[in-house]
Amino acid sequence: MAWTGRQVTVLAVCGVLMAGSAGCGSRAAQERERGAGPPSPAGRLLEERDDEGRPYREVDEEDAPEIGVEVTPDTGGGWDVRLRVRNFRFSPDGTARRAVPGRGLAHLYVDDRLVALLRAPGHHLSPHAVRRGTHQVTVRLHADDDSVWAVHGKPVEGTADITVSEPSPITDTTTSPAADPTATGRTGDRGSPGRDPGAS
Repeated sequence: MAWTGRQVTVLAVCGVLMAGSAGCGSRAAQERERGAGPPSPAGRLLEERDDEGRPYREVDEEDAPEIGVEVTPDTGGGWDVRLRVRNFRFSPDGTARRAVPGRGLAHLYVDDRLVALLRAPGHHLSPHAVRRGTHQVTVRLHADDDSVWAVHGKPVEGTADITVSEPSPITDTTTSPAADPTATGRTGDRGSPGRDPGAS
């Protein structure tokens, strides 16, 4: 299969951002000392917020949702985004706005610009959503109350980089620009990488 009209390089696949070294037991012990008691199964709200002002909802790493992101070009010039999640279920539209452990929706960003709210593990980006140059696609997991699932104060999100090159004329009809076969995976840069949720 060939993509004509432009050269596409795809650097993709997946980041699970869960950083920090504090243990679950020590956190619970610290909260008991302060008289707060252990966090609920739906986690606890932190003071930290994302760029849109949504609070982070801290959960223990053991039970935290995980996400991997893969972005591939399609034949029409757009991009297919595929999510791999673990410890997470997508809520249908109309779900009550309350936090339930391991459930919610995903926010999809291109270069920190929100482009879609996802309630399923797949999405199509039109060719107009990603212009010439290198771009970062980020997908962040949210609870149904719109808080951001977090571990050790870092949002649970995955990233993939895509690079779109200048369109080039095709002079030989037997060949055409195609995806770079040497493209490699990359994890997000907002925390330490975790394991690939697509691996068994």
